[in-house]
Amino acid sequence: MVKMMTAEEAAKKVIHEELFILDVRNEEDYRNWKIEGKNVESINIPYFDLIDGVEHALEKLPKDERDILVVCAKEASSKFVAEQLDEAGVDEVYYLQGGMRAWSEYLYSVKIGDLKNGGSIYQFNRIGKGCLTYLVESNGEAAIIDAVRMTETLEQFAKEKGLAIKYLIDTHLHADHISGGRKLAEKLGATYYLPPKDATEVTFSYQPLEEGEDIFVGNTRIRIQPLYSPGHTIGSTSLIVDDQYLLSGDILFVDSIGRPDLAGKAEDWVGDLRRTLYQLYKQLSPELLVLPAHFGKISEMDDQGRVCAKLGDLYAKNAGLQVEDEQVFRKMVTQNLPPQPNAYQEIRQTNMGKLTPTEDEQREMEIGPNRCAVHD
Repeated sequence: MVKMMTAEEAAKKVIHEELFILDVRNEEDYRNWKIEGKNVESINIPYFDLIDGVEHALEKLPKDERDILVVCAKEASSKFVAEQLDEAGVDEVYYLQGGMRAWSEYLYSVKIGDLKNGGSIYQFNRIGKGCLTYLVESNGEAAIIDAVRMTETLEQFAKEKGLAIKYLIDTHLHADHISGGRKLAEKLGATYYLPPKDATEVTFSYQPLEEGEDIFVGNTRIRIQPLYSPGHTIGSTSLIVDDQYLLSGDILFVDSIGRPDLAGKAEDWVGDLRRTLYQLYKQLSPELLVLPAHFGKISEMDDQGRVCAKLGDLYAKNAGLQVEDEQVFRKMVTQNLPPQPNAYQEIRQTNMGKLTPTEDEQREMEIGPNRCAVHD
């Protein structure tokens, strides 16, 4: 019997178990973006090659006890193919509820660690797009950093924990996804922070996120220290939380570094990026746990679904931090870039408040990987 698998169930298998995926989208979409995992095997057979029968696909499916998940863009095609496989005698076949659209929007929450005087920090992993959101909580208050569009999940989490969301903070003006920070701040009457150098064209009011203007969460005074760190954007601002965690935005990732070209300023900003990575961050404690705003490869996720690493370890292993020659670094950053994120100009305009797309339009704008790194 054909069964349905939710995005949440698929995520747990991707992180903790094994999964075989038959992706029936067209070849170009599959090459561009697919479900990946350390214990995930996938193949692509387009739906139109399976309409008249699935017999030729049977020999490509595993004969072991792994679950087989059929995936398409929205759901209907995968359900049809899964039913055909079931009729052909394939055991444990599922289709993905909501398709890749649902996969793109699912958030996997995991606790990163505790704060010194009470409280915790959590990571929300949008596995299907590589976006990472953080919630810092102490004594019933919370700050959310780099909120994604699916704010309902963040609200529900806060409600279950008995937290009042006081601050929404964006480390920079995002170009790969639509920020949920301003929307949630307006709904809750919370304060929305944005780096002022990234906000010169925004159409709304905000609180400037500036170095020297500390933010405190809860009665235990958990300190969030802004650190101006340009390079990905001119306003990029990192956050040091509780002297333990470095929220690096899109400046530094676990396996790569940020790209400076999404506003068309690669040549202008590459020097800022190098100074932030090779001078500013080097002055910080190597024991800081780096928590980036994105990841590009599933290998950056540990067996608990967390994306993080100590700063000192990144200086030893991250390829983007090993380029001593400045000209070689400049060439690497400006000439060795992946394709731009889908609809990135429209996304920037939306995050400035200049466009107000519908929910369906926002969903379509965000389809695909984030592509915020140099070494994707």
